[in-house]
Formats: sequence, C-alpha cells, structure tokens
Amino acid sequence: MRGRTGSPTLRYERQLLAAGATLLGSVDEVGRGALSGPVTVGVVLIDARTGTAPKGVKDSKLLTPEARVALVPRIRRWSVAHAVGHATAAEIDEVGIIAALRLAGNRALASLPATPDLILLDGSHDWLTPPVQESLFDPTPDPVAPVVTRVKADLTCASVAAASVLAKTERDDLMIALSEEHPDYRWHENKGYATPEHLDAIRVRGTCEQHRRSWRLPETAVTP
Repeated sequence: MRGRTGSPTLRYERQLLAAGATLLGSVDEVGRGALSGPVTVGVVLIDARTGTAPKGVKDSKLLTPEARVALVPRIRRWSVAHAVGHATAAEIDEVGIIAALRLAGNRALASLPATPDLILLDGSHDWLTPPVQESLFDPTPDPVAPVVTRVKADLTCASVAAASVLAKTERDDLMIALSEEHPDYRWHENKGYATPEHLDAIRVRGTCEQHRRSWRLPETAVTP
C-alpha cells in the first residue's frame, strides 16, 4: 500500500512480520529485458524493529540516476542487511532467464550475514524457489525461505523498492565499466537495453561476449 504522497510504505511488510516472520527478505530484480550484461537481484533484510524507509525511496525506475546513488548509503544504513547478486550473459544463455534470475537471487541471499525466514518477491511469479523437477535431480538444491509474491511490490512496498535501488545502481555501475571495454555499444548510456543506437551497433559490429546470444538479436553485417 502506498502512503498519501504516493510513496511506498512498510505497511505490507509489517503485516508479514506481525503474522510471524522474524526476518523478512525483500527482493527485486533488474536487467531482465536487457540484450547484454547480467541480470541482477537485490535483497534487503528488515525486521520488526526496522524504522520508516529513508525519504525518497521508491521503485528505481522512477528515480533519476543521481537520486538512486544518493539513496544507496542511506538504504544500507537503514536495513538490517543487504546484498546484490548477478548472473552473467553466458549463464543466461546456458540456463535461460528464469533460472538465471534464481541463480542471481540465491547468490545475493547466500552473501547475507543472516538468512530470512520469509521472502517478499515483486511480481506474480515465484522465480526464486527451485522447481520440484530440479529438486528431483539435484540432491542438494539451493535452500530458499518461503516466498510471498506481490504484484507491483516495487511500487507499494518500501523494502522492495529499496532492493530495486541497490540492484539498479550496482548493475548500472557494471554496465558503465563494461562500456569502457566495448564503447561501440554505448552501454554507459543504455545499460544494455534495446535502444536504437545499441541495435544499430549490433548490426554493424556484431555481438560480443556480454550479449545474450540466445536471444533474438538483430542480424549483423559482420561475417562470422
């Protein structure tokens, strides 16, 4: 639920905590629809003692780059703990985007100093819990806490919005660094998404190892 100003609040999170959760992990992802670079998952831990989220926290897509960067240290101080995980373009090609999201999410969760007993996930699809079919063939599947999904949680739940800010800023920094190695694609501007300039560069230059080559990319004029 949003506050009167339209900003996300902790009302839903507090309901989950009051219902029995002691440590809530709020999760959001960025980069799912990009043509290049990793998919990135942010997680923020909160508990019943966690205070109101820092002023200005909202879904990362609604913030300027400068506002996102300014919020990062405040979110880190405010949360009980936080982490960001990635899955590379090669891993996306190998296992598919949903399994790559799960891989990135589990990496983020594994790097936390404490394990949440409930996870709040943005959206309607639980991509974080390993499918039963995988568990049958994997004797030690990645453990994950029970997951609650909520549509538009990044817009209504402050902790999920905070996770999106951490994920977005870290992925943006990675794409800016990668742009120095591959300047033709202008990732410092488009962050790997399908802008006209990025698409034209693929057509002219072809792809590189940071592109998701299993995806439907523009045909290239470069001879293999």
